[in-house]
Amino acid sequence: MSRLLAIIPARGGSKGVPGKNLRDLCGKPLIAWSIEQALQANCVTDTVVSTDSEAIARVARAAGAHVPCLRPAELATDDAPTEPAMLHALEVMEESHGRYDAVMLLQPTSPLRLAGTLDSAWEAFVQDDADSLCGVVETHAFFWQVDPVRASYDTANRPRRQDIQLSDIRYRETGSVYITRRDAFRREGNRLAGKTALFIMQEREGWEIDSLVDFAVLGALLSEEF
Repeated sequence: MSRLLAIIPARGGSKGVPGKNLRDLCGKPLIAWSIEQALQANCVTDTVVSTDSEAIARVARAAGAHVPCLRPAELATDDAPTEPAMLHALEVMEESHGRYDAVMLLQPTSPLRLAGTLDSAWEAFVQDDADSLCGVVETHAFFWQVDPVRASYDTANRPRRQDIQLSDIRYRETGSVYITRRDAFRREGNRLAGKTALFIMQEREGWEIDSLVDFAVLGALLSEEF
């Protein structure tokens, strides 16, 4: 049986919404949603929270996650990428819990994951024999670039949504779930390594929290789902 480590990164110094990882969302701290979803997934062996905040660590432990130590300060700066923090969490957990076969990254800012989503993502990862997997949602947006100003579609023949062909559908990375084989992750230092599979999620699962407006929207959606 494969051993899968769910890693939830949560800095204390969020900028867009200060203290967002501990901010209440439908009766529980934002980070608690991702922890509970990981703990409920059959595919997840262990769940660890990587944080530089003692306050977040206390809440995470109370919710059932491992927090073996605080994240080093140099891995928790505003411009620090996520992967070094993931590697640190993996190495610390393997010292006490043994070797894992893969890691699952869950961003706490994407709290709406439907029941069974994480297990379905793992099944897709295994069935595709992928090195990594990225959660996505369909987008039918019409994109433009600025320099030079140019549309990504033929403006003289603007397609109607119902006329878009399957081959023309684009997918937006949600940030909600990533899975990476341990060895591929350690080799490339990237959550998207080697052969990457796409896991298509429900549209409402694609919301990310970056502002107070997002909190309000996710609050309404979560109230309907749960």
